[in-house]
Amino acid sequence: MSITRKYKHLLSQCSSIITYFLLFIGFFGCASEQQKTDELSVFAAMSLSDALTEIGEQFTKTNKTAVYYNLAASTTLQRQIEKGASADVFISASPIQVDTLESLDFVEVNSRNDLLKNRLVIVSHQEREIELDSVEQLSGPVISRIAIGQTEIVPAGTYAKEALAHFGVWDKLQPKFIYGLDVRSTLAYLTAGDVDLAIVYETDTILSGEIKVIFRFPDETHSPIIYPVVILKNSKRKQTAENYITFLKAQQATEIFKKHGFIHLIQE
Repeated sequence: MSITRKYKHLLSQCSSIITYFLLFIGFFGCASEQQKTDELSVFAAMSLSDALTEIGEQFTKTNKTAVYYNLAASTTLQRQIEKGASADVFISASPIQVDTLESLDFVEVNSRNDLLKNRLVIVSHQEREIELDSVEQLSGPVISRIAIGQTEIVPAGTYAKEALAHFGVWDKLQPKFIYGLDVRSTLAYLTAGDVDLAIVYETDTILSGEIKVIFRFPDETHSPIIYPVVILKNSKRKQTAENYITFLKAQQATEIFKKHGFIHLIQE
């Protein structure tokens, strides 16, 4: 074989190797890109953290999709979304935050579902012998400190303000309030012994054997505690987001929500 023919043969082999290499890189590049789409960013109210963590694990098993949660007070999450935070799904502890985002065109049309309902309660430490027959007793000298969520950013605090105003004691109780940044930090004031009572969701009472419910607010004393879920308009994973919401409404997720004390409003 001449040198010229050998050179052409070698060049042909090199060309084939380069072609296969580029195909190899292209294949794994596509696989890598596909892997990036198999994840979901969910912004959700802090009160949902335990239930959603469990649900996320089940969703990942059945859908091969990793779910990443950002858990905080609903208004805090709303403001993060307004400032451009990347999220696919938003679950609020109040319709107000979703209403605002809808008015600002952040929400995918027709994606809204009212998913859950909760209850508002007053809790004390298990070791404290505090009895409460009426909300008016909160004004008495026995109770010196009460933890509630910050009324401007924590829906549980907003509901608490409505309920206490309904009984005519909101203004009287102002000096006694200690404000939490979310419903879990509000409860933490009680378990740490920093307050006598806390006003939280009934679902939060399941978390610890250290607390007990001493009063349940009637539903008519405050706005309905509804948790809407929506897909955000800027999401690049809308189909995955739809699959996730469908999973939230299905039997498996329903049982998890019920186990954590929520009232499930939808089931497919």
